Amino acid sequence: MRFQVPQFIEIEDKIFGPFTIKQFVYIAGGAGLCFLILRLLNFYIAIFLAIPVAALAIALAFFKINNKPFVFTLEAAVKYTLGTKLYIWKKEPKKLEVREGKEKGPDMVSFNVPKLSESKLKELTWSLDINENLNPGANETMGRSVKRKA
Repeated sequence: MRFQVPQFIEIEDKIFGPFTIKQFVYIAGGAGLCFLILRLLNFYIAIFLAIPVAALAIALAFFKINNKPFVFTLEAAVKYTLGTKLYIWKKEPKKLEVREGKEKGPDMVSFNVPKLSESKLKELTWSLDINENLNPGANETMGRSVKRKA
């Protein structure tokens, strides 16, 4: 039994002349809104409002960003602008301590250096030993293997 596999499913059908349904709705809606603006408002004020409406309608109908319709980008922009934002990290400058003493000069600055605990040190040596065993050729120098003292 043979089945026909549909092809070109990404391409929308052209229903209203050279326009798809979505394109026709965007163009018709933009044209209708521009007509209402021009009829209800003063001509000079209406031009300033109708031009952005017409540009948005044309962009929604025809403009694509990264092969995706402009409506997806517009939706993402609106969600980002109106949505709540979570700021997790805020950099704070480190405070430096200046100590005066006989060993150190008056302008010496001391920093806190983190120390490795014994368990972290054991984990590090264990991971190094495991990696060394997995890749035995990594310790060879000039054709001879290097032996470590335990």
